[in-house]
Amino acid sequence: MTKTAVITGGASGIGRACAQHFMREGWNVVLSFFLDSEKVAADALEQEAARLGVQAVALKSDVTKDEDCRELAALATMTFGRIDALVSCAGTTRMVPHADLDALTMDDFMLTTAVNTVGPFQIVRACADALKAGDGGSVVIVSSYGAIWGTGSSIAYAASKGATNTLTMSLARVLAPKVRVNAVCPALIAGGFVERMNKQVFDARVELQEARAPLQLVGQPEDVAADVYWLSTGARLMTGTVLSLDSGLHLNGDS
Repeated sequence: MTKTAVITGGASGIGRACAQHFMREGWNVVLSFFLDSEKVAADALEQEAARLGVQAVALKSDVTKDEDCRELAALATMTFGRIDALVSCAGTTRMVPHADLDALTMDDFMLTTAVNTVGPFQIVRACADALKAGDGGSVVIVSSYGAIWGTGSSIAYAASKGATNTLTMSLARVLAPKVRVNAVCPALIAGGFVERMNKQVFDARVELQEARAPLQLVGQPEDVAADVYWLSTGARLMTGTVLSLDSGLHLNGDS
């Protein structure tokens, strides 16, 4: 029987690349998107799935709302009867220089944490029973290199992703042995939110990462998607792992 993946934030960036990768591997996909502007991309994924001989179903959804997460999980089980993999990719941020402490508000922290930390918890909770069914399933949460080093678009973002890494380990404990839960922490990725929000900042960070990273490259969304798929379908001995996808930046011993 065809397997099913649920992917939040599945209409753009890494989430979209994950949806495409799973579909090319013969999976059905249930994906969520948040912005109205992403509906065109979501519809295109549904059409792409049909060309590949699988199915994709898209739903406008807000991961900060528990009822939306449960609706997404129910859509997957009602449509395909199963959830074999969950990729939690929905995220948000606002670019604020770390040194500008006064520029971050309580609202920034609350929204960023709600999407980046509470959101993954709620979608995992909503999908947990289906993931436990049969031979069990896998969860991959897309975190960030900034979670490890306290870097990234803002202090609020780094803190929310750091909490998400801890969440990954907690969920891995309680969902074992039927469900594996891991996280990936990409460094700068082309086509991601940094490039969409500020091309000038993105170009500067590309130059820096290519100069400092041992592999001398900036990843593509498709690179992350390939690793997410491997964690979802292989990696039988891995759970509670926070995996750096940073072109070797961690070898520098600093951020």
